[in-house]
Amino acid sequence: MPISALQHFLFCERQCALIHLEQQWADNKLTVRGNILHEKVDEGEEEKRPDVIISRSLRLSSEKFGISGVADRVDFFLCAEGGTKIVGREGLWRPVPVEYKHGVSKQDDWDRVQMCAQALCLEEMLNCEVESGVLFYWKVRRRENVILDDGLRGKTVEAIESLRHMFQSRTTPPPVLKDGCRNCSLMDICLPENLSSTRARKHFERLFEPEEG
Repeated sequence: MPISALQHFLFCERQCALIHLEQQWADNKLTVRGNILHEKVDEGEEEKRPDVIISRSLRLSSEKFGISGVADRVDFFLCAEGGTKIVGREGLWRPVPVEYKHGVSKQDDWDRVQMCAQALCLEEMLNCEVESGVLFYWKVRRRENVILDDGLRGKTVEAIESLRHMFQSRTTPPPVLKDGCRNCSLMDICLPENLSSTRARKHFERLFEPEEG
């Protein structure tokens, strides 16, 4: 299962199923901006300094959890203990995954769970503990340090199991109208406005009223 599906799943289970089960996709201005951002990140080359190695577009996988993906960037910091060995470099190196997002930080843990899943892969691949990660929000040029504590790890494992159940059932949930529909690129495919109740239609119309200014 792709690590990116976890963020889709927590944002909207129907969106996740449309993308990853039915292979449906559509772009809007937000997804295009995100693609441009990741292209810029991927163009960077590996950087080596005396006490840090910056690796970009690092492929990740975990047999234990059945997930795989690509980390935008992983920084390896020279450390005294608890790190991993790197071929051609002396000492131990502590990995810190760095994920780039176009928008702003969210109260919900969608992005943090995706980050934690990357850390679970790194721990299995490198046989060391990953204590933290970084989310960089391009729109506001702000870094968010993410502590990978037991609570976030538990939420991530739970999300992985729920996602696995969706993949195994091959079932796409019905549409549910909510505030996030405004910015979803799959709105015309999902068709949440087809909900039958008058109350739902009025709510939908309110969501998509032109914004002032």
